[in-house]
Amino acid sequence: MRRILAALSVAGLLLAVAGCSSDDDSSTPASATPTTLNVSAAASLKKTFTAIADEFQKQHAGVTVKLSFDGSSTLVNQIKQGAPADVFASADEKNMDKLGDQAVDPKIFATNTLVIVTAPGNPKGINSFADLNKPGVTTVVCQSAQPCGNATDTVEKNTGVTVNAASEEQSVTAVLTKVTTGQADAGVVYVTDAKAAGDKVATVTDPAFAAVVNKYPIATVQGAPGDALGKEFIELVLGPQGQQILADAGFGKP
Repeated sequence: MRRILAALSVAGLLLAVAGCSSDDDSSTPASATPTTLNVSAAASLKKTFTAIADEFQKQHAGVTVKLSFDGSSTLVNQIKQGAPADVFASADEKNMDKLGDQAVDPKIFATNTLVIVTAPGNPKGINSFADLNKPGVTTVVCQSAQPCGNATDTVEKNTGVTVNAASEEQSVTAVLTKVTTGQADAGVVYVTDAKAAGDKVATVTDPAFAAVVNKYPIATVQGAPGDALGKEFIELVLGPQGQQILADAGFGKP
């Protein structure tokens, strides 16, 4: 009888321990597997995509969005050379097309137009696109291979005015930086970049800019490991939250 009671006692103790262990496990949520989503985006998207990435990370536990910003043409070359990219967002359709079949189902998510930026107060008295060639004015633009440069080229063709630029930069942010640091008197950038710069610059519009609208496409990259997660990121960009962030920054609707 004593042996039976002892056995029952041990069995009861084991059940109690198992029960406690089960309770502990149920109260501790399983941690999400750490995952990195690589997003390559045009330089003009830095502020907005940083905000969208933050929102995406809040919605996806364990996911880190790694953002790479540069001129769209530069990013295309990097992706073709094997740089990690699950999602690519370009500042124009031309550079998205350069990816060919690597760009999966591109969708337009925003639009943008050009504007002239100068030092605060516009000390050189620039009032039009043609004034960028005024004597004593140092102007910088984007390289033609970049969307902002291609758009500037189109304005030149439409107006018959060829800008005698002191330099051609590989991204729109580089153009803006040269103006805000006093290395140039004027530069041609996007409306969104000028808005982000705030009182660091003065802006000058020209009727010719309205006719040149850049459409921004976004796509997952063929064969990228984060394809499924990339599609969810694109859904956020195209959805109400993403579109509101873009609109607040001055981007036009798709």
